Amino acid sequence: MARRTGLGVNLWPHTLRARLFVILLAGLTIAHAMSFAVLFSERYIAARSVMFNTLETDVATSIAILDRLPAAERASWLDRLARGSYRFVLGPGIPGDPVLTRADAEVADKVRAAIGAQYSIEVESVPGGIRRLQAHLRLSDGEPLTIDVTPRGVMPVADWLPFVLVAQLSLLVLCSWLAVRQATRPLADLARAADTLDPNSKTPRLSETGPREVAYAATAFNAMRDRIAQYLEERVQILAAISHDLQTPITRMKLRAEMADDSIERDKLIRDLEEVERLVKEGVAYARSAHGRDEKASRIDLASFIESLAYDYQDTGKAVTVGELGDGAIVTRPHALRRILTNLVDNALKFGGSAEIELQRRADGTVLIKVSDRGPGIPEDQLDAVLQPFFRLEQSRNRDTGGTGLGLAIAQQLAIVIGASLTLRNRDGGGLAAELAIGAA
Repeated sequence: MARRTGLGVNLWPHTLRARLFVILLAGLTIAHAMSFAVLFSERYIAARSVMFNTLETDVATSIAILDRLPAAERASWLDRLARGSYRFVLGPGIPGDPVLTRADAEVADKVRAAIGAQYSIEVESVPGGIRRLQAHLRLSDGEPLTIDVTPRGVMPVADWLPFVLVAQLSLLVLCSWLAVRQATRPLADLARAADTLDPNSKTPRLSETGPREVAYAATAFNAMRDRIAQYLEERVQILAAISHDLQTPITRMKLRAEMADDSIERDKLIRDLEEVERLVKEGVAYARSAHGRDEKASRIDLASFIESLAYDYQDTGKAVTVGELGDGAIVTRPHALRRILTNLVDNALKFGGSAEIELQRRADGTVLIKVSDRGPGIPEDQLDAVLQPFFRLEQSRNRDTGGTGLGLAIAQQLAIVIGASLTLRNRDGGGLAAELAIGAA
């Protein structure tokens, strides 16, 4: 996958797997090519050595045989005396160029050394498409004889060799891919585990098997996950303990304030204590929401469940209506679900003055509960932030308008506990829709 830079296109792969594959395959291919080059060079040297040894040992013997044979019998011996790199021709041969290259001169010296000083010899390069030399001499009876030399650089290559090379290259590609896959798979598993890290969920732990380095990394990751879960548990316990311990002194302070003489300051103090008490209760509720998974799941009829919740609000004069109610029988934790819907409805009543609850079942079996209002909505860039603890859109300290910042956080925490997802989106025409998607059991 190419990447464009200021100087052009960078063809270096982006992924570690691709980079390792390219490096490993390139290294093995180069090593394979070097081995083949060494083998080819060795064959060339061997062919040269065989040719020179043949010239030195056989040419002199062959010329001596032809010189002693009767002129009429010499032609029948030519094929017997021929070799792979040279042959004998009766006659003057083909005129050539006496100027030889360095390589041809080396061959000519070997021919002269083999024949010796007994015969006068001239070596010429024969023009044509192939490398070819002819050595001209005369036998003792004056008959011309030509040694036609065709120097061979290397021995002939077998027909099956290209197929072997292709098979070896394919094996290199396969082995490189398997090695890279084996090396990078633990990294991919670690990345997925880190991406889906949730110490509070019962997701499988990262496997601690495999090579020593991989097992050590997996063990360290699991230990980190346990520490994070412990830190979160301690944080929740501290929040619950502080919130619980504050309730008693707050109650005493309220009693003392109510027993004091009527005054404006007394009323302000009581209101402040009520705000602090509400914040403490929300803190306890948030701490308890982290332990919502302790509740046992049971099968409920969501339509009846939502109607019952809406009737409770209507009995107190709240504007909560029920819209479409589809088939929604599911297995879930009812108390946690009720707390989620209560917080969503309270949020809709607080900012929109009314709330509407709908129930739908999607084609994939997912149950969707929607709580809608016609309030001011939430800025798009803060739809996710409002689900975090103690985040309030209104930055004032007025609890009547800004709230504690824990209602939606508690709903989000409990949604995770029951295996659901909570999504907020602004409605067309104004208002906010809180959608709780519960997967099919």
